[in-house]
Amino acid sequence: MFSIVLAIGWPIWPLIIASVVALALIIERGIALRRPKILPPRLLNDVLALHAKRQVSPDVVAKLEDSSPLGRVLAAALRNERAPREIAHEAVANAGGHVAHDLSKNLSLLGSIGSIAPLIGLFGTVVGMIEIFASQQAGSSPQQLAHGISIALYCTAFGIVVAVPAVMAYRHYKSKIEDFVVDMEDEAQKLLDTLFAPRAQG
Repeated sequence: MFSIVLAIGWPIWPLIIASVVALALIIERGIALRRPKILPPRLLNDVLALHAKRQVSPDVVAKLEDSSPLGRVLAAALRNERAPREIAHEAVANAGGHVAHDLSKNLSLLGSIGSIAPLIGLFGTVVGMIEIFASQQAGSSPQQLAHGISIALYCTAFGIVVAVPAVMAYRHYKSKIEDFVVDMEDEAQKLLDTLFAPRAQG
């Protein structure tokens, strides 16, 4: 493999760098977007239990906010328990927007790599074609002709190889984040229903 890289020369190096960055981003987002880390399964029940026992203090809310993305959304609801429901709902939506933005960290770069990798490969293909034409003008050198063809083919193939996993991972993580946001909204709605139920009954 390394001999192929050396044979192709500099046109392949931007694709190698792009592939390393894409792989690092895929691994980093895979670790960061684990469901138990984003939506701890028993967090809402714990919050409801504390609220029922009237043990929700500012310290508890602060710890909840720092615990997880879901905790950040639930903390926004608890902080606005005494406000009108519309204001509390707006605070929860605002917190959810910030959480969604944070969860999307680095995804735009991953999507960009998936989009530009074929173009970088195409650039290598053009370089290879130029070398092919140069070999013809110089008296049809077989070695230079073969080198130009190898650059064109390898760069095109490697560009596709880099782009496909990057685009697939980008769309997978994007969909995963959307699912997380929907689930967080559902959890927050349950908490709001509990917080404002006494008022509705009164």
